[in-house]
Amino acid sequence: MLSQGSPMRWTAPDGRWTEPDLHLFPQDGHRYEIVDGSLHVTPPPLDPAHDAVVDAVVLALRAAAPPDWWVCARLGVEIGASSLVPDVTVLRPRSSGAIWVDPADVALVVEVESPETRRYDRLLKPAVYAAAGIPGYWRIEPGAALAVHALDGAAYREIQRVEGAEPVKLDAPYPIRVSGF
Repeated sequence: MLSQGSPMRWTAPDGRWTEPDLHLFPQDGHRYEIVDGSLHVTPPPLDPAHDAVVDAVVLALRAAAPPDWWVCARLGVEIGASSLVPDVTVLRPRSSGAIWVDPADVALVVEVESPETRRYDRLLKPAVYAAAGIPGYWRIEPGAALAVHALDGAAYREIQRVEGAEPVKLDAPYPIRVSGF
C-alpha cells in the first residue's frame, strides 16, 4: 500500500504499448503517443505561442471548411500499432466520429513544430502518416513558414512553402487561403 502523498505507481505492459494503455497517464500537458508499440512522450511546449498557432490553424481551416467536414485540435489517429495525436486533424464528411479516428477518415494532419518536437514532426510522424495513406500533411515552423506536403506514393513531397503575411490559395484538403502562421 502506498503512503499518503506518494506518487501513483504503475507498470509498463508486457510487450507492446497499445491505445488503452494511454489512459493510464494524467492530463498533464505532456503528449503521450505510441509508435509501432513503443511509448513516446513529448513535454508540453515551452512557448505559449505554440497553442496560439494551433488555435489560428483550427480557426482558418474551420472558416474554409465545406459542410460536414470536421477540424479538430489534438484528435488521436490510430494507425495499426501506432496511436498519434497531431496538433490539428481535418476529417472528411461521414467520418466515424470515434475518439481515435481511422486514417481513412483523415484528409489532413497538421503539426506545429517546437524545439522539443522538430525531428519528430519532420521525420517520424510524417512517415507514419504517409504509410497510413493520409493524403495531406502540413508542418508549421512558427514565425517562419508553412510547409505543405502531399502524399506521393509512400512518402510526402513538399509541394508548396508559404512564408510571410501575403495570403496564398491552397486546394487541399479544400480550397483555402492561408498566410504564414
